[in-house]
Amino acid sequence: MGLKKIFIIISVLSLFGCKVSQQKLATKDNLNYLALGDSYTIGESVEEDGRWPVQLVKELNGDNFSFNPPKIIAQTGWRTDDLFQAMKDEPAKEQYDLVSVLIGVNNQYQNKELEQYKKELKRILENAILYAKRGNESVFMLSIPNYGVTPFGLTSGKENIGEELKEYDKIAQEICASLEIPFYNITDISLEAETNKTLVANDGLHPSEKMYRRWVVRILPQVKDLLNN
Repeated sequence: MGLKKIFIIISVLSLFGCKVSQQKLATKDNLNYLALGDSYTIGESVEEDGRWPVQLVKELNGDNFSFNPPKIIAQTGWRTDDLFQAMKDEPAKEQYDLVSVLIGVNNQYQNKELEQYKKELKRILENAILYAKRGNESVFMLSIPNYGVTPFGLTSGKENIGEELKEYDKIAQEICASLEIPFYNITDISLEAETNKTLVANDGLHPSEKMYRRWVVRILPQVKDLLNN
């Protein structure tokens, strides 16, 4: 093969490589994130910029990503049935580059059947996959914080809070595994609130901005991997 032909081939490959790199970079611009959940996602008792989805976007935007402000579908007190109904009432008008789910604490608090949680969570996650541009590759779920160690939890009169929440998380992990959705554990961080009251909001129940920050630091590398794959 002549030198001229080799030069042409190398030039074409270089141009192709540049285009691929540009395409990868382009996918990091104007990204959209949907956060689904309850009081933990809406950030009860913290300022808007203290919510963990907002903090996550801030960190991602500081690392070569360009996300729009997150779309949050979450309310204090929501169970899985409430979240599922809200998703039906407000169907996605677009697909998202990232979707997160954190739900279940109110199912446990209100003593709802585990089977109900299992059935409804599966529907929520299946819809989350449909909402995501790359299906299950753009979705993740967080474990449920253990509120049993908070001032509210310690005086609630409810026993075995931690053990009950483990049952919910076990179900969530199994469903996530079946749908090939990553499940990130942040429960151990919530347990630190027993001795570190700065991790609890002023209401004595919900996480503080500082705890949400800890969650974000924990999951940030995995979320970046999701977006880069």
